Amino acid sequence: MKTIILNEPGSVDNLLYTESAKPSITANEVLVKTISLSVNVIDYKVRANEGALNWILGADRPAIIGWDLSGTVVEVGNNVTDFKIGDEVFGMANFPGKGNAYAEFAAVPSAHLTLKPAAVSHQEAASAALAALTAWQALAEKGNVKEGDKVLIHAASGGVGHYATQIAKHFGANVIGTSSAKNKDFVLQNGADQHIDYTAENLQEILSDVDFVLDTLGGDTILKSLDVVKQGAIIISIASSSFSAEELEKAKAKEVNLSFLLVQSSGENMLQLAQLLEKGIIKSHVSKIFAFEQMREAHLYLEKGRTVGKIVVNL
Repeated sequence: MKTIILNEPGSVDNLLYTESAKPSITANEVLVKTISLSVNVIDYKVRANEGALNWILGADRPAIIGWDLSGTVVEVGNNVTDFKIGDEVFGMANFPGKGNAYAEFAAVPSAHLTLKPAAVSHQEAASAALAALTAWQALAEKGNVKEGDKVLIHAASGGVGHYATQIAKHFGANVIGTSSAKNKDFVLQNGADQHIDYTAENLQEILSDVDFVLDTLGGDTILKSLDVVKQGAIIISIASSSFSAEELEKAKAKEVNLSFLLVQSSGENMLQLAQLLEKGIIKSHVSKIFAFEQMREAHLYLEKGRTVGKIVVNL
């Protein structure tokens, strides 16, 4: 099968194209013939950084990175009862861990997948895995966002951000999304009630009494967000797992629940997202599609940090 391996972290030239044997499956796994993959920020961070690579995948080399996929079940483990050969499925495989998705076939725990809605393309489905799961787990499970909440989504035009905007709006929240001016219409089309151009507008002069913040950027975003939240608000960061003394002190003074979220594979959550996709409540915005042989180009494109929505790689 076609496979992309990584012997050591570094530039995109370290993504090596090769042929390898199809993986065997355990009793609780299914073998998926992949049709589409989605590439996320974590993909290039793991590819480029040895610490990140070892943290997520361990020290075994060669490594196969990638976690988001959509495709067809071609083998079913003995203990699997929820899928059969021929089913079209999608999900995020083994994150954090060895997803092995940069391959023609992937052995995936059945508990990490759900059925793909017929009306949703494989490209749209693959997109709605890690990014949509992150948004769902942040807003629905950890943030408990509810009707009437004032929700601030940073980088609302990005992969996680565009799903988070739609999910928050589905929950009945008042949504404020940040992006550059060129993506204002996109952010508003996804359901945001208000747009802030982070390149030209001062967040602290515009907002106050925010109930929930999703930080997808890191840097000084948390300090700025702490200035605009109400007492007892929730701030979830997916960009930084450690916080400065200043951030912690400021959060404590306002009784803000400040925490880091690392998304986890979950077929149950994937089913919830599949239902939203099927009903058209959330939609994947696929801005660019690459061929499997263009994975290096896909990484370079994503690393520019200007992607609107998601990028997809087709097999």
